[in-house]
Amino acid sequence: MSAATVGAPSHATVDPTPAVRGAVRVRPKALEKAVREASADMAGAPRSDVNVDIAEWGGGLNVRIATKLPIPGLEQSEAIRAETPILDRVRTMQVALAHELARLTGRDIRRVSVTVTGAIIPERKRVR
Repeated sequence: MSAATVGAPSHATVDPTPAVRGAVRVRPKALEKAVREASADMAGAPRSDVNVDIAEWGGGLNVRIATKLPIPGLEQSEAIRAETPILDRVRTMQVALAHELARLTGRDIRRVSVTVTGAIIPERKRVR
């Protein structure tokens, strides 16, 4: 067995004007899936509980999200006290989603509207 050293990667840059002409089109359905997945991950909800609506506006995207948010059970008083208020959680989620979606799609995200449609409460487990 021999050991080989690996050199530092080259720092090549991508030419903003490629030699090949053409266009790149991303279908709305692909954008919707990416936005739904990122939103579900950020909200902590299953994808099936997240509804997404995307519209092009002003050279960017408007995103409307309707989702349920996980909250602690009512019997967990310490977890409830430690929990961030819902409005603060949603505002933080809006900002984080705008940055993440801009990174994922390569488009300007003009607006992120979040509607909370319900709560996801952890299921109680019975002790036998």
